[in-house]
Amino acid sequence: MKHTALISLLSVCALLSACHGRPGGTDAEQPLRPFPRVEVPAVYVDQQERQDYLLDHFWDAFLSGSGRCDEEAVLGVAHDDVEKQVATYVTLLEMIPLPEAQQKMRLFFSQVEKRHAADTASHVFLLMEQIVVRYLYDPNSPLRSEDLYLPYVEGLAASPYTREEARAGYAYEARMCALTPTGSVAPDFRFTDARGRVHHLHEVRADATLLFFSNPGCYACLDIINTLKGVPGLDELIRRGDFAVVNVYIDEDVDAWRAYEPNYPRNWLCGYDPDGLVRSDRIYNIRAIPSLYLLDGEKRVLLKDAPTERVVSWIQDNLKP
Repeated sequence: MKHTALISLLSVCALLSACHGRPGGTDAEQPLRPFPRVEVPAVYVDQQERQDYLLDHFWDAFLSGSGRCDEEAVLGVAHDDVEKQVATYVTLLEMIPLPEAQQKMRLFFSQVEKRHAADTASHVFLLMEQIVVRYLYDPNSPLRSEDLYLPYVEGLAASPYTREEARAGYAYEARMCALTPTGSVAPDFRFTDARGRVHHLHEVRADATLLFFSNPGCYACLDIINTLKGVPGLDELIRRGDFAVVNVYIDEDVDAWRAYEPNYPRNWLCGYDPDGLVRSDRIYNIRAIPSLYLLDGEKRVLLKDAPTERVVSWIQDNLKP
C-alpha cells in the first residue's frame, strides 16, 4: 500500500476541540440543520442547463451557512448528512463528461477554500478534506475515483490552508492520480506467463480488456475472480475475442505466484511483471491490490481502478454473449 495522506481521527478531534463556541450557547447545545437543497430556478427549462445549475450551486447554501463545528457536525449539518451529499455530488459528476466534472470539482474546492478563509475557526477546510479523501481516494471506497479526486488534491497540494505536514503527501498523490487518466491509452508493458512466454498488453486482441492486478491467495482478488466467473456469457465473450482478462502479478515473490497460478481461469491471460515496471510508480498508480482497469479495443482506459460492480455493469450493458 502506498502513502495516502489520510487524516488520523485523533488529530481531527484535537483540532475540532479548539473550535470557538457560537453566541447563545455552546456548539454542542446548538441544533443541527438539514443539508440545504438546491432549488433550480424555473427559468432554466433545458435539462442540460438545469443540471449545470444544480452542480454549480450544489454547495452554495451549505457553505454560506454557519453552525456547530465539532465531531458530529460540519457548519451545523450532521457529518453523516454531509457525507451523503458528497456521495450524491460525486454520483452526479459521473453522469457528465470528465473534463466538465473535473472543472466542477475545482469549483467545489475553491468554494471550500473561500469559506474557510472567511472563518478559519470553522475548520470546514479540514473536515471536507477528510470526507473527500475518504470517499474519492480510499482504495476501499465504492465511490473512489482518481480522476475526480485529482482536481481536489491538486488544490490541497497548493492551498495555504493545507497542513504543512500533509502538503508533500498531497503533491505526491496528485502526481500519481495524473497517471493513466480515463480516456488515455493504457501504457504498454510486458508480462511473462507460467510457461515462460512473454506477452505485451497492447498485443492482446479484444474489443475490451480487463486489466486485473492481483496477488496469489488474496481474498479480495478471489472475490473478484468468483464474481467474474459468475457473469453470464463471459466465457463465450472471451472465446469469441470480444473480451479478454489480463491478470498480472506485480510483486516479487514469483515462486508464490507460480504455485498459485493453476487456480486462475484457464481462458485468462495470466502472468507476472518481470521488469517491476508496473510497481515502479512510473506508468500506473496501483495503490492497493486488487485493482481493475477496463480498456477498450485500442487500449484506451474506460474505467480506472474501478469497483468490481462497475466493471460487471459495463460488461452487461455493452457486450452481448
